[in-house]
Amino acid sequence: MKCPLCSIMLISLEFAGIEIDYCMECKGIWLDIGELEYLIAEEDGDEYLEPMAAVGVKGKGRACPICTRSMKKIHLGPTKDILLDQCPSHGIWFDRGELNKFISTGRDEKRSSRLVQLLDEFFPGVDDQIEGGE
Repeated sequence: MKCPLCSIMLISLEFAGIEIDYCMECKGIWLDIGELEYLIAEEDGDEYLEPMAAVGVKGKGRACPICTRSMKKIHLGPTKDILLDQCPSHGIWFDRGELNKFISTGRDEKRSSRLVQLLDEFFPGVDDQIEGGE
């Protein structure tokens, strides 16, 4: 699969029985449908995964790395302040730092999730990326 942002090949990493796709160039992460829900299933993630409505954003969206169709913009998270790209048929694209921002929002005392473990193990320094730092 190619990165929807910079078009280089994504690398696949296995974690907790699922395959995470990662871009070495832009540091984006692709999660197939159901993988985000699976990774946070053991936590109180229900409020984080309320139905996601598409947001009306003008212009052509990024291409899904699986089907290459234009993805829709969606809001995710309890405060709806994270804007992601989603292919309703295949998954969600997280730009650099967005996945960590999602799992960190309102979870300062709960740093034990599988998702946090994934970020800490595979993507060291990702906490620095939340605000767009290098």
